Amino acid sequence: MPGRLPQPADPVRVNDYDRIAEGYSAATEDNLVNAYYARPATLALAGDVAGRRVLHAGCASGALSAALRDRGAVVTGIDASAGMLALAGRRLGDDVALHRVDLRDPLPFDDGAFDDVIASLVLHYLEDWEPTLAEMRRVLTPGGRLIASVDHPIVAYTFTEPRPDYFANTTYTFDWTFEGQTSTMRFWRKSLHAMTAAFTAAGFRLSVISEPQPDPAARELFPDDFQALSTSPCFLFFVVEVPPL
Repeated sequence: MPGRLPQPADPVRVNDYDRIAEGYSAATEDNLVNAYYARPATLALAGDVAGRRVLHAGCASGALSAALRDRGAVVTGIDASAGMLALAGRRLGDDVALHRVDLRDPLPFDDGAFDDVIASLVLHYLEDWEPTLAEMRRVLTPGGRLIASVDHPIVAYTFTEPRPDYFANTTYTFDWTFEGQTSTMRFWRKSLHAMTAAFTAAGFRLSVISEPQPDPAARELFPDDFQALSTSPCFLFFVVEVPPL
C-alpha cells in the first residue's frame, strides 16, 4: 500500500494519475490491499452480476472491470485519466466500453441505463458528493444498486496532527511514487454520518455497510501485512439502492 505521509499540495497537480498510471497499475495488480482486499470485497458485495449492466466509475486500468466482465456483467468503464483508460483498453479490448469522464461532471448516459454502479475507492477524491451521487442515481434503473468504497473515516482522521474536527469535511494529501514518478494525491474525509446522509439525500436507501476482512488466501502470501490489515480498518464499503417503483 503506498505510504501516506501528509504533504503540501499544488491544486493544479494533485491526483495526476496520468503521471503514475503504468507504475500504479503494475503495483496494484497483485498486491494485498487491492488484489486481496478491495477487489474481492467489492465482488462479494456485487454478488451475481451475470447479465447486469454495470457502470464502473473510476475504472483505472481495468482490473475490477475485467473481473466483472468475466462474471458475465455488461460493463461500461469511466475514468478521468486518459493514461489509465489507455491501460484499461489494452486489458479489456472491445469487451468493455470506455469513456473519459470526470465524476464532477454530468454522466453521458441515459436515465436508468444501468443496473449497478460500482465506485471503488473514488468518491473520497470529491469534496462535494451531492452532484455525483445525483447523477449516479439518475443513470440507475429503479431497484438498481450503487456499490461504493472509500478510505475509512477513522483511518483518514489519524493522518494529521492535531486531530481535526471528526465531523468536519476535511482534506489531506500524500505523495505516491511509482517507477520514479510522483503524484500528490488529495483526498476528502467525511464522517460516517455525513456519508450516509449524502446517500440518503440523493435518494438512495442504505442496504449494507461493510468493514471486510482480506481474502484468507493472502495470509501466506503477505504474512506480516496480513495481520495488520486483519486487525485495523482500511476501507469502508457501502451498498445503497434506488427504491423500486
